[in-house]
Amino acid sequence: MQPLTADTLGGTWSTLLLPINEDDSIDLERLSGQIDRLIQFKVDGIYTNGTAGEFDNQTEVEFEQISQRLSEACHAAQVPFQIGVSHSSPILSRDRLRRVVALRPSAIQLILPDWSQISLREAIRFLRTMAEEAEGIGLVLYNPPHAKRCLLPGEFARIKQAVPNLIGLKVLGGDAAWFEEMTRLAPDLSIFVAGHLLAEKHPFGARGSYSNVACINPRAARDWQRTMKTDASAALELGARIQGFMQDHIVLFLEQGYSNQAVDKLLACIGAWADLTPRLRWPYDWISGDEVERLRPLAQEQLPEFFL
Repeated sequence: MQPLTADTLGGTWSTLLLPINEDDSIDLERLSGQIDRLIQFKVDGIYTNGTAGEFDNQTEVEFEQISQRLSEACHAAQVPFQIGVSHSSPILSRDRLRRVVALRPSAIQLILPDWSQISLREAIRFLRTMAEEAEGIGLVLYNPPHAKRCLLPGEFARIKQAVPNLIGLKVLGGDAAWFEEMTRLAPDLSIFVAGHLLAEKHPFGARGSYSNVACINPRAARDWQRTMKTDASAALELGARIQGFMQDHIVLFLEQGYSNQAVDKLLACIGAWADLTPRLRWPYDWISGDEVERLRPLAQEQLPEFFL
C-alpha cells in the first residue's frame, strides 16, 4: 500500500479498543478478532492508540504487539491503517515511531508533547524531527480540546509550512468561519472532526472522522458518511439523532467524571459488534455492564440504522 497523502486521506476510520482481562492484561487474541471484524466491515481505515485505544496506559512491549498485529492483518487485506505513536514524552513518542516505521503504516498519528505546555517553536521542532524519522510516511496531528496547547488556524498553517509531511489533523473542528480560515491558510491539510459532528461539518470541508460513532457500529458509521455525498438532508437528519442520543444518554457519564475512553467502550458494547467489555485498565473507572443493557434498547430505538 502507498502512504496516504492529504488528498487521499479521508473517510470514517475505526479505532482499536483494547479488550482488557480481569487481571488487567490485554487479550491479544480478542484484539485480533476485533481487527478481523473491522476488515470484514470494509471500513475506510483502522487506527491504533488514540484516546479510546488507551495509548497512555500500555507498556512498550504491548505497544509493539498491538502495532504488529494490526500491520500484518491490514497489509494482508490491503486495508489502510494508521499507527498512533502518541505519548506525553517526546522521547518515547519518537522511539515508538522509530519502531513502527518498518511496518509501513499508511500514516502515523501523534500528539504534541503534553506534560508542559509547548511553544509553537518547540512544536515545530518536535514535528520536524518526527517527520524525518517517519521516512516519507505522512503525519496526522491529534490536537483535541483537552490538549495543553490547542492550535489556531494560523498556527496549523505555520506548522504545515515548516513540516510538509504533515498531511492531516484530528481536531474537534470549528464553525464555518474556522473552516474558511483553515482553507485559506492551510488548504493542503485533511481535517478530521469528532464523529458525531461529521454531517454538520462535512459541508464546511471536514474530510472524515476518527469516529466515536464508529464505536457503535463501524459499518453504519461508514455508510452514514457516504450518505453525506448523496443525500445531505438524510445525513443531517441521522446526525441530529446521533447527537440527540449522545446528549440525552452519554454526556451524563462525562459530566460524572468518566473518561472519553470509558464512553467509547460503552458505545462499542452497546453496539455489540466486537468481543469486548467496558473494562478499562487500572486505575481508571469504567461504566458498568448494567448501563450497557439499559442503553442498548434506547439506542436501537433512536438509531436503528446502527443495528441492522
